[in-house]
Amino acid sequence: MALRARFLTALLFLAACGAAAAQEAAPPLVRQLPQDRAEVLLSYAPVVKKVAPAVVNIYAARTVAVRSPIFESPLVRRFLGEDFNFGIPRERIERSLGSGVIVRPEGVVVTNNHVVGKADVIKVVLADRREFDAKVVLADPRTDLAVLRLEAEGERFPAAALAEEDDAEVGDIVLAIGNPFGIGQTVTAGIVSATARTEVGINDYGFFLQTDAAVNPGNSGGPLVALTGHIIGINTAIYTRTGDTSGIGFAIPASMVRTVLRAALDEGEIVRTWLGLAGQPVNAELAQALGLDRPGGVLVGDLYPDGPAAEAGLRTGDVILEVNGEDVLDDRALRFRIATHPPGDKVTLTVLRDGERLEVPVKLSPLPEVPERRITKLTGPHPFQGVTIANLSPKFADELGLDPMRTGVIVLEVDPRSPAGRVGYVRPGDILVNVQNRRINSVADVVVVAKEPWETWLYRIRRGEQLLDCGVFRNGAVECRRSR
Repeated sequence: MALRARFLTALLFLAACGAAAAQEAAPPLVRQLPQDRAEVLLSYAPVVKKVAPAVVNIYAARTVAVRSPIFESPLVRRFLGEDFNFGIPRERIERSLGSGVIVRPEGVVVTNNHVVGKADVIKVVLADRREFDAKVVLADPRTDLAVLRLEAEGERFPAAALAEEDDAEVGDIVLAIGNPFGIGQTVTAGIVSATARTEVGINDYGFFLQTDAAVNPGNSGGPLVALTGHIIGINTAIYTRTGDTSGIGFAIPASMVRTVLRAALDEGEIVRTWLGLAGQPVNAELAQALGLDRPGGVLVGDLYPDGPAAEAGLRTGDVILEVNGEDVLDDRALRFRIATHPPGDKVTLTVLRDGERLEVPVKLSPLPEVPERRITKLTGPHPFQGVTIANLSPKFADELGLDPMRTGVIVLEVDPRSPAGRVGYVRPGDILVNVQNRRINSVADVVVVAKEPWETWLYRIRRGEQLLDCGVFRNGAVECRRSR
């Protein structure tokens, strides 16, 4: 009995110690009545009152000509010709609805490019129900952003401020303001669900804030607002299987909005910057091989001669971990962080080289157009008759949505009435690598080869990620196979 008593005493002692430790680690919740009216009336209303007057509804329309579907048939077009048209084309009005936000008192509005598109007429309705026509100052499909200016000489408008830094954190409370489904200005609340989303595939500079604030069709172009009243993003897309919100919305960060706004108001065009390198994301396998404790960063695989990275002393095999102290998780994140800086800016790259972290300053420059594109439509009695080609430069490749490091001669157009157009052995987007066993470096190389007589036309092209060896013969036969 004495032993049992001592055992129970020990258990009670341990339980008391555990309870004391728990109380020390997590003090008990103190419930009390609100001390003043402000604590009772917690509300987002002050933020809404500050920003909502600057949020606008945008109605865009354009007229398109529509032919009967039968005349769009490739077979009919082949026999009647591309210019044949039966009767008068019907006209159809295409309309789009979205949101936007005034960011300058003189009537400068930011919205999504897909809201205004190639609209003939744009009407903007303010929160106070006034209506104004608007003109596009700059539209950039690559970032899906557009800048408008209200046609209201001398008017001053309520404007909202863009956040100075992309410092939103997961868990921050945010508000989305816009015109969902055209029902009128609506405010929804949520949190930042994720930052630096790069695997979304919405535009060429995929790097998004994710939010669970309800965003629906019609919210596009409206602001995502922090509780400071600053715009931290422009709502641009949702993930959905039904067409309605599913709690996953994406916004373009304020840093990219500032870049496009600066280009529209100061430069008149977007001048894109680059590092002049090609790289690949560091996955778990690479991270282990490189001695990193986790995946992340970009492994430099190639450098453009005399490009900003090469001039700064970067080397193949370096791993870029940060830009100005901001993490770089993959190549899309690196591209975004560089794209938000104008030419001439200096950035500091944190680089891992041979196990050592280095800080490398880099002065950014615009994408060069060397060589000149020299767009040329080929003529003459050869298989490339009617094919339009051009020289690739970093700038031109980027405009076409290609890797700026890609070089060579690209096929831009193929006349559908030409031999290549009828048979399809050359397609827009193909890059000529070799013709008649001669390396193709420029349009001039193709022009010279095309002047020579031929019996069999042999050439190599890069189509997507494939290399194809092709032959066109005098009897009209065509053969293509993957290059070994």
